[in-house]
Amino acid sequence: MSEQRMVMEASLAALRRGEAAALAIVVATEGSTYVRAGAMALFGAGDAQVGWLSGGCLEPEIAINARTAAAAGQVAWMDVDTRDDEDLFSGSALGCRGRLHLALLPLRELEGWDDVVRAWLMGAALQLTIEQAGTIAAAAGGESFRWRLPVSATPPLLPPLPCRLPVAAPRRVLVFGAGPESAGLLPLLRRLGWMTTVVEQRTRWRAQAQLADHMLERIADAAMVDPDTPAYAAALVMQHNFELDRAALEALADSAIPFIGLLGPTRRREDLFRVLPEPARTALAPRLRSPVGLDLGGHGPEAIALSIAAQLQAWRSIEAP
Repeated sequence: MSEQRMVMEASLAALRRGEAAALAIVVATEGSTYVRAGAMALFGAGDAQVGWLSGGCLEPEIAINARTAAAAGQVAWMDVDTRDDEDLFSGSALGCRGRLHLALLPLRELEGWDDVVRAWLMGAALQLTIEQAGTIAAAAGGESFRWRLPVSATPPLLPPLPCRLPVAAPRRVLVFGAGPESAGLLPLLRRLGWMTTVVEQRTRWRAQAQLADHMLERIADAAMVDPDTPAYAAALVMQHNFELDRAALEALADSAIPFIGLLGPTRRREDLFRVLPEPARTALAPRLRSPVGLDLGGHGPEAIALSIAAQLQAWRSIEAP
């Protein structure tokens, strides 16, 4: 889910501050709900909140219970049911007709959680297991922890336990060029959960490249930047420079990256393909999105950034392996 990265990073920040915060995790759902199992939000001090489990209607009640669990250092189970017809006809219904089963986990009691999150951010899938009696297990990459915490509240009806929640690692995108579109695109991709690496060797755009998680001056082999780094799910070629784009496409031709987006009109793509070797054109053709981005209307860097992010999000949700 797109917000998981923001929630995970917020949990690291809360631990660094020594804050009494709670991680609210959806372990099961019934009916029509805003999120699905595996969704999470972090509730910290005061009104601090990262992530949403509803359109805002359920959060006040969840926040009260989450902060109580954090202060007590105990796991709490919470059952939020909005399917009652009486609420609907009395005018007090919230709009959703579903049920959320939540586990509220006190973050400070999960010693080692920061190591798990760092492994996840580096590209390892996370396996989270939660049992009714307060036993929690988390494993990502080479990090594995098991905690046994007291339980403060248990609703009469619980989903089948233990709950095993696989959390896929954030997908990674390799961006060639930190031009005008990057100022809008990189923060948007971050909020959508992508890990971003920008390849930029031009002095003019280096400061903008710092908006990414990682920056490289150049890359010879787009298949793998570092043997310890997971493969990229997507690559974007958007350098506004014919020769630099040609070199990037030739490097990407030898990669296994399934989504390759090329910025610019069809005529420019045709010109680039004329100077690429035939094996490179053959390798790129089935993976290339050109012009990259959905046709949402509008002009300029901000509209282009939105169209590219929308296409990546749609592809990740529907077509990505």
